[in-house]
Amino acid sequence: MIEISNLHKSYKMGANSLHVLKGINFKVAEGELLSIMGSSGSGKSTLLNILGMLDEADEGSYILDGVHIKNLSEKLAAKYRNKFLGFIFQSFNLIGYKNALDNVALPLYYQGMARGERMDRAMSYLEKVGLADWASHLPNELSGGQKQRVAIARALASDPKVLLADEPTGALDTKTSYEVMELIQEINDEGRTILVVTHEHDIAQMTKRIVNLKDGVIIEDTLISQNRAAQNV
Repeated sequence: MIEISNLHKSYKMGANSLHVLKGINFKVAEGELLSIMGSSGSGKSTLLNILGMLDEADEGSYILDGVHIKNLSEKLAAKYRNKFLGFIFQSFNLIGYKNALDNVALPLYYQGMARGERMDRAMSYLEKVGLADWASHLPNELSGGQKQRVAIARALASDPKVLLADEPTGALDTKTSYEVMELIQEINDEGRTILVVTHEHDIAQMTKRIVNLKDGVIIEDTLISQNRAAQNV
C-alpha cells in the first residue's frame, strides 16, 4: 500500500540547512494499523506531511497504492489526496458554521457528487460513528469526542485507501481518547489502512506496529500485541 525508500528532507534556515529526514525506509501493507512515534524534532510531522502529499521529499521515492508520488502539481496532489487519503487532526478542523452532516459531506462535494447522494452517504457515516442524532448540530454544540467522531466520519466518507491520523487523541481526556481509539480499531478491523502519529505510549499500544523516529531516522520498527481500547473504556 505504501512504500517509502531512502527519503530525505531538508529545510533552509537562513544560510544553513536543517536535515529533518535522513534516509527513511519503510513499507505499510494494506490493512495495517501502525503508530509513528518520536519526540519533538524527530521528523514525524514532516514524514506525515510527505505521506499526506502536503510536502515533497528532496530525495527518495514514495509509492502509494502503486502510484509514484513525485513532482505533482497542486491540482494533481489535491486529486490524489481526495482519492487516496483521509485525514484526522488533533484540532478536528471542522468548519464552525456548518453542521455535522455538512462537515462530513464536504469532501464529497469536491468529488463532484450530487447533493442528495452525498448527504445520504454523510448520514450513513455519522450513523457509523454513533452521531446520527447530532447531524444538525454545529461544532460548538459538540463535545471534543463528538467533534473527533465527526472528523473521522468526514475522513471515511470519501472511502480513502489510507487514513492519516495526526495526534487524533491529543486534545481529548483519557476516557474519550480510548473511545476514539476503539472506533479507529473497529475501522481497521474492517480492513482500512491507518497510520497514527502520537506521542502517547498507551495510544501507540492500541495499534499493531510502532515505528519510532529519532533525529530523522527510524531507530525501531516493531510489531506488537495490540491492546484493545474497549477493555479500557
